[in-house]
Amino acid sequence: MSRSVAVVTLGCTRNEVDSEELAGRLAAEGWTLVQDAAEADVAVVNTCGFVEQAKKDSIDALLEANDLKRTGRTQKVVAVGCMAERYGEQLAAELPEADAVLGFDSYTDMSGHLRRILAGERPASHAPRDRRTLLPLAPAARHTSGPAPSLPGHQQVGAPGAGPTAEERTSLAQVAPPSGPRVVRARLDGRPWAPLKLASGCDRRCAFCAIPMFRGAFVSRPPQDVLTEARWLAERGVREVFLVSENTTSYGKDLGDLRLVDGLLGELAAVEGIDRVRVSYLQPAEIRPDLLDAMAGTPGVAPYFDISFQHASGPLLRRMRRFGDRQSFLTLLEQVRARVPEAGIRTNVIVGFPGETEEDLAELTAFLEAARLDVVGVFGYSDEDGTEAEGYDGKLDEATVQERVGRVSALVEELTAQRAEERVGTTVEVLVEALDEDDGRLVGRAGQQGPDVDGVTYLQSADGAVPEVAVGSLVTARVVATEGVDLVAVPCEEAP
Repeated sequence: MSRSVAVVTLGCTRNEVDSEELAGRLAAEGWTLVQDAAEADVAVVNTCGFVEQAKKDSIDALLEANDLKRTGRTQKVVAVGCMAERYGEQLAAELPEADAVLGFDSYTDMSGHLRRILAGERPASHAPRDRRTLLPLAPAARHTSGPAPSLPGHQQVGAPGAGPTAEERTSLAQVAPPSGPRVVRARLDGRPWAPLKLASGCDRRCAFCAIPMFRGAFVSRPPQDVLTEARWLAERGVREVFLVSENTTSYGKDLGDLRLVDGLLGELAAVEGIDRVRVSYLQPAEIRPDLLDAMAGTPGVAPYFDISFQHASGPLLRRMRRFGDRQSFLTLLEQVRARVPEAGIRTNVIVGFPGETEEDLAELTAFLEAARLDVVGVFGYSDEDGTEAEGYDGKLDEATVQERVGRVSALVEELTAQRAEERVGTTVEVLVEALDEDDGRLVGRAGQQGPDVDGVTYLQSADGAVPEVAVGSLVTARVVATEGVDLVAVPCEEAP
């Protein structure tokens, strides 16, 4: 009997890829995908376990889904994703409202798990482990040492490391034509852009970050798999692919070629239907001059640089197990802008890390004042279970952390608004994404603006009317005004 399922996604764009892979698996096994959890037999909540607020949001989403058992069609609520992988049995014990807590290794047989749960079974909750131990220490051995662990978003079929069974081959034909490449994914929205996973995991050991423990060691996807999925997305109306990973600058190191991404950018940009390729999450210590050359010199690659600085005080960065300082970061930004003068640059910073002094904070604010960044995410430090920094001395009290967050956030708001104003009079390429229902304006993103968190561009005609432009179009426009970090632009054929 046909059953319905809703996949609810929390967290980052990497999680969005994982959700669409899960949806593709379930659709291939006969499940009906619905958007509203209230209309689904099962609500699958893809949780985020990155920082404290994300965990709270995930728990709230699970509780809201559980409430639907009384008011909607929903019979069961299942937790998956990073928080389920990271906490497993603990989450199940503290949140009995969830009918199951499943880890990444359950993804390849998610349909079977959900059917058994609907039948009244309660599977054993996921037992967490350090996923870095599942692969060899040497990156080059990770593709040759036998069956791989489950890697969400990598299009694995069947048990990790195994080929598809005959039954899976039959069911997967419902997701992709049997004569074409196999892509295990189903679009859960109609946006003209989509995240595309390059790799999973991370080999860095930043003192504040728990991601490597529950996402595992770094594993690149083969370029052909990435290209196949890009073509599949283009056939479904996607005009921009957003390349995501935990560390894009490491792509290819386990495949024997750190420059693999340089050529891949051109191949992706050449995919029929793809107008723009956007690269995310670059580690400053790993950025190569030839990578900058490839990003700057490849037509179709967005003028966008998502660089994870985290701070600008050299001594504090060493304490974080990171590299760099204010001057080296400013030099890197000069190298970016020498190649791409109109580049959009974003970063995240952590304020209140254990041992942070007022002098460290002054280094950070001096860097921000000089850097002319388009977007800065400001996060207050909080302990993460199992991280090195959890055991550090020099912890700042919560009031001090929040005061510093407020101080830096106010500075960032002023600086990024000024940076947006510098773009007035410039020309941008805008991907039209939707009609804003509140004010009737077309909304999209310039090449310098990443999805969800980097601001938007409003398109209007020279006379203030709504331009006759279809969603999914790439429009050349001139910036005429700003609203905070958001831009207001007029299509060039109309601009004075």
